[in-house]
Amino acid sequence: MKHTISVLVENKPGALTRVTSMFARRGFNIESLAVGETERHDVSRITLRVDCEKHSLEQIEKQMHKLVNVLRVTELAAGESLERELALFKVSAPPSARAELMALGEVFNARIADLGPDAIVFELTGPPEDVDSFEELVRPHGLQELVRTGRIGLTRATRAAKGKPAQQVLA
Repeated sequence: MKHTISVLVENKPGALTRVTSMFARRGFNIESLAVGETERHDVSRITLRVDCEKHSLEQIEKQMHKLVNVLRVTELAAGESLERELALFKVSAPPSARAELMALGEVFNARIADLGPDAIVFELTGPPEDVDSFEELVRPHGLQELVRTGRIGLTRATRAAKGKPAQQVLA
């Protein structure tokens, strides 16, 4: 089963290495990894996507809490969180295919980041599933290059507290 984990760490050298090494030592492959500063300059957020059983994930979370520099570990549950990814796609675009590609980009709210004589570079930000779908649709046109940032995510602002309706969360 795939899980997205958000780890808040002190923004210090070695924090990322300690977290990722723990996954490697246990034989888990990290499918996606994104790291960046948070609203506090001294705290970074590591967002990981891993494929493991729930029991294994619980053990990993407990062990991560013991690591130096780890402040908080949270699983971003589907439906209770927002996940986004940024991707750049360089697609072959002869004049005969440009209109179709641009219309496809418009459907996905992809921005044209660069336009050359034989190719278009699209910038797409959205749920990872949308990025996957866009890739699938442009691939037959000649996908020359692709780069993806990895997932980032936060819990929803509208998320209800356990046992309380959403409107009481704001009070």
